[in-house]
Amino acid sequence: MIYPVILCGGSGTRLWPLSRKSFPKQFSTLNGDTSLFQQTIARVKTPAFQSPIVLTNADYRFTVSEQLANEGVDNATVMIEPEGRNTAPAILAAALLLQDQPEATLLVMPSDHAIRDEEALSKAIMAGYDAAAAGKLVTFGITPDRPETGYGYLETFDPIATQSTHAQPLKAFVEKPSVERAEEFLTSKRHLWNAGIFMFRVAEILETFEVLCPQLMMPVRRAVQGAKQDMNFLRLDPTPYASAHDISIDYAVMECCETLSVVPTDCGWTDLGSWASVWESGAADQAGVVQSGATTSIDCKDTLLRSETEGVELVGVGLNNIAAIAMGDAVLIADMSQTETVKTAVSKLKAKQAKQAESFPKDHRPWGYFETLSLGQRFQVKRIVVKPGAALSLQSHMHRAEHWIVVAGSANVTIDDSVKMISENQSVYIPLGAIHRLENPGKVELHLIEVQTGAYLGEDDIVRYEDIYARDRAA
Repeated sequence: MIYPVILCGGSGTRLWPLSRKSFPKQFSTLNGDTSLFQQTIARVKTPAFQSPIVLTNADYRFTVSEQLANEGVDNATVMIEPEGRNTAPAILAAALLLQDQPEATLLVMPSDHAIRDEEALSKAIMAGYDAAAAGKLVTFGITPDRPETGYGYLETFDPIATQSTHAQPLKAFVEKPSVERAEEFLTSKRHLWNAGIFMFRVAEILETFEVLCPQLMMPVRRAVQGAKQDMNFLRLDPTPYASAHDISIDYAVMECCETLSVVPTDCGWTDLGSWASVWESGAADQAGVVQSGATTSIDCKDTLLRSETEGVELVGVGLNNIAAIAMGDAVLIADMSQTETVKTAVSKLKAKQAKQAESFPKDHRPWGYFETLSLGQRFQVKRIVVKPGAALSLQSHMHRAEHWIVVAGSANVTIDDSVKMISENQSVYIPLGAIHRLENPGKVELHLIEVQTGAYLGEDDIVRYEDIYARDRAA
């Protein structure tokens, strides 16, 4: 009875501009054909695991549902945190959800890490399971292959034998080191990278919280007890959860616990926490250049070139040790040695109120997505994509009229008391104040161009009369 607990709430600012608050890196395609979150779900979609418990926030709930569906998982428990309170309250909430199964084992995993050797990780998990069954709290340490300063470390009492995958006592958690200390750690053979992956039984982790971090127990317990089912989501009670201390699982219990074990793991792990790590994990040519999308490299060396938007060509000429990422609304050019500080750039963009700091032109919604193509004085042009069988809520606008032109698929359009079907190359006009709805009755995506005209074009100019997504005001 291993229950995967997938932590899926981070904002991933170090991989800006691809990763932003509105659509962070765990949902992006960075190292293959699927997102890091989907890869994490696929990792635990075997008979060895029970249905996963996913911890996320309200902004990402529909993206989580869509990507779970893409992986063929329809029985996950998606727990909505009212606000981010770090990993300790989230993990405690998952444990309290299963408190009536004290012998159940939790495998806690971030959703934004990449694993190259799945078989090696599986062997490590089985070793961790044995230790957890014996009452230990288990963490997984990655065998280092370089003096890395960007990760925290786990220190063991004795040097780690080559290819060892047996749980052994953990001496200490170590903060991110200087270069000199990182080199010492590599030589000592007693230090592993902290991957943020944990395993323990429900009984032991609840007892540990009671002893080492009792102040979390009451607010999180009340948040779980007051949780309400909302469609396919379980929303924690926001009032008690807001009073929970913002603290990581490491600080809350792990660093103070005396029954910790660590499983050395050599599985090609990376947290993809910077563009430098994305470059290191990519398929480089003979000059060390990693390319993705519509890119051209001329006399470049040890460089990352990524074009993330269709129709945007990125050309690098004579670049050395550079990360260049181009999107439709933002471009990042950084020395590879400075990519850990990209989050500083995000802070500066937020300070100047640049929308690119946190948002994309493409806005994901439960029914599909829209993106702004052009915005000017008293007009806005959008591309809208509606999933098969999906619909927007019945609504009206006080300050704008709309023109819809279908370019692919067919749409059922409600305007006041009339309903009509419009197909490819047909259009319809929605007068200001008209009550309207857009539905896709077909089996393929509906693509249309929306032209808005009016004095105010904000997303908050909307009155909903009947929301088919019930309490979720996301359309």
